[in-house]
Amino acid sequence: MKKAVALLNCMNQGLVEAGCDEAGRGPLAGPVYAAAVILPKDFHHPLLNDSKKLTAKQRELLRPIIEEQALDWCVASVSAADIDKMNILRASIHAMHLAIAGLKKMTPEHLLIDGNRFYAYPGIPHTCIVGGDGKYTAIAAASILAKTHRDEFMLRIAAEYPQYAWEKNMAYPTKEHREAIRKYGPSPYHRMSFRLLDNDPELF
Repeated sequence: MKKAVALLNCMNQGLVEAGCDEAGRGPLAGPVYAAAVILPKDFHHPLLNDSKKLTAKQRELLRPIIEEQALDWCVASVSAADIDKMNILRASIHAMHLAIAGLKKMTPEHLLIDGNRFYAYPGIPHTCIVGGDGKYTAIAAASILAKTHRDEFMLRIAAEYPQYAWEKNMAYPTKEHREAIRKYGPSPYHRMSFRLLDNDPELF
């Protein structure tokens, strides 16, 4: 049996910390989502881990627990059109900034950022942690909220554009998804700055 991961509750015990993570940098369509989460210092759940290491069922189980028990949380998104304007890295960080700004109950004194790139948020110091969603509870919680909220959106627009099978691939560049783009062309939700087709980057 796989041993449970022991996540750290905080980096600075005396500070109010918010964990931040994004979901949806790699897909060919849809927004990029980000979440900021402030958890109680003693928060623990045996399933909590990096969202990519959990099943969809486990993520959906954890989402309401996180939303109910977090001291504060916010999820924000940046549209495909805006991703095309600012590039996916800037859009991902902008979504994190929007999520941080959306925290209403508490103001974090320190930000824990998953990954190695971030643009400083005004007035709040931050620490970037590679693989942070597998190390800190607040980042893991943020990864789950960002992922589940994005998946919920993709399932909704999958009903509008069933030809792309987004309910199965969540707009990631699978062979099936690319074949549908080749056959039907891009939707209004596709990121036109991305290489939608492997062999025909200039097709659209």
